[in-house]
Amino acid sequence: MWNGPVQNHMSDRIPVTVVVDDEETTIEVDRGDTLRDASLEHELPVYGTLSQYANCGGRGLCSTCTVEVDPAPEPTHWHDAAAVRFGYPRLSCCIEVEEPLTVGLLDKHVWGQVLPRHVTPE
Repeated sequence: MWNGPVQNHMSDRIPVTVVVDDEETTIEVDRGDTLRDASLEHELPVYGTLSQYANCGGRGLCSTCTVEVDPAPEPTHWHDAAAVRFGYPRLSCCIEVEEPLTVGLLDKHVWGQVLPRHVTPE
């Protein structure tokens, strides 16, 4: 019988507020999970109609799992860094949840295409 200390695993769960069509839902995500995996686990529409069946499986290659994130964590993937630089939405498969976030799931127009935001140079 194990008599060691009991660990509180709830601290490893992080609240993420997901906005879809102006409706907010808060989900609990395991620390280190990607936004893509968490969205799919909670049946939230991270992909468009076609890209839900044909995508790269979360490898950061197809750009079909784009989201808006606040606060936006520093990018760790080359594609995500380029998205930040040029004003495109972030890839949910490239963002690991380490702190509470608000995530906006975007309408996908064609394939996974979303239009770039207008970025004002600083």
